[in-house]
Amino acid sequence: MTEPSADAFTAALTAEVGKKTGVCWLRYDGRDHAVWHLWHDDALYVVSGGNEQPLPRIESADTVEVVMRSKENGGRLLTWEGTVSVVRPGDELWGPVTTALVADRLNLADLEVAADDWAAHSVVSRIVPTARVVEAPGALPDDAHLAVPRETTATTRGPLPRILHRRVRRRPRLS
Repeated sequence: MTEPSADAFTAALTAEVGKKTGVCWLRYDGRDHAVWHLWHDDALYVVSGGNEQPLPRIESADTVEVVMRSKENGGRLLTWEGTVSVVRPGDELWGPVTTALVADRLNLADLEVAADDWAAHSVVSRIVPTARVVEAPGALPDDAHLAVPRETTATTRGPLPRILHRRVRRRPRLS
């Protein structure tokens, strides 16, 4: 009996984690982006732009790093590199992929027109894993991957309102 190769194990692990999770992080252009995704036909699909998640210039990225987490404990499990291509309306993949994305997408306002809205205002990206694995189980680095928050013009609007008649919490009697 022959042992399965590391490449076959990594490909199977990538597919399994991709199917089980709905959120991953994409690293490209020096930034990390948390995204919802769909694993379909051995590739990861994301919708961006329009009313969907912002992924600036994803269509011009050649490769991205995909950080996937464990469904059980939420910890980082696998980081792999993938090549990015755009699925355009009229492509052979457009119909099956958008049908699967609509079925998987939570909180859509109108399921009937979602694919048409994506065709007009959004980008559907297909990320296919390459053979390069950046982080794998048993070889995860100890650094926390903390990211600096993005610059924003958003501010707080002022002090929080005072709360009158706050309920007093007393310790329960132990005897």
